Amino acid sequence: MPASALMNVMTAAARKAGRSLARDFGEVEQLQVSLKGPANFVSAADTRAEEIIYAELSRSRPGYGFLFEERGAVNGDDQTHRWIVDPLDGTTNFLHSIPIFAISIALEREGELVAGLVYNPITNETYAAEKGKGAFLNDKRLRVAARSEMGAAVIGTGIPHSGRPGHDSFLNEVRAVMASSAGVRRTGSAAIDLAWTAAGRFDGFWENGLKPWDMAAGIVLMREAGGYVTDTNNKDKMLETGGIVAGNETIHLQLLKLLKAAKATAPAEDAAKAG
Repeated sequence: MPASALMNVMTAAARKAGRSLARDFGEVEQLQVSLKGPANFVSAADTRAEEIIYAELSRSRPGYGFLFEERGAVNGDDQTHRWIVDPLDGTTNFLHSIPIFAISIALEREGELVAGLVYNPITNETYAAEKGKGAFLNDKRLRVAARSEMGAAVIGTGIPHSGRPGHDSFLNEVRAVMASSAGVRRTGSAAIDLAWTAAGRFDGFWENGLKPWDMAAGIVLMREAGGYVTDTNNKDKMLETGGIVAGNETIHLQLLKLLKAAKATAPAEDAAKAG
């Protein structure tokens, strides 16, 4: 299926920023002798990628607004369109020379997510989807995995790191999912987790405490790959709550039930923080 003009714009911006990130990634290993050096370097790499994406998308679609991880909201003259962008999802992986990170770009039209792209410049994998047009990995059509038994399913997740709430709640959740599934995986990039779930590599995915730029593109990918994606209360409020559960219809429902039961046994204070 030929790419649309919109997807060509998104892909061109992601690949140009990806070339910058790939060059910077090649330098990271040389900086590992210094604790401060790599962190500062990666922050600069993140900023450079963001500037490239901002310039490319602004040139191709003048007037559109933006929501960035680093610079926050940028209002445009066109109030009906907004790009939601994470120029480097998986910063810790990047810092440690782990080649699992991505650029994530989504387009919101009149409050609805209509296009999403997740690009890993190291593997050269481009996951792209538009509303009503399907989801693709490069030129291959994507469908979520068909497994219906949780016992055969591999589930992706994100682990709250130091400084983030929800550690005790997460341990309850992962204990429940571990006991019911074939395995739990953590890549360190929510954008890639959702892309891999859309591609059928993972059978399901859940995480709490995310930001819109972490998951906006992945939400479009999941929907266009035939998957189900909601917040942890089975509502369409992922961008507001920061919680997300994804999979095919059956795995999605089973995950929701497991997480609900785990939440009910979490310490009251931590459960409240986890939302």
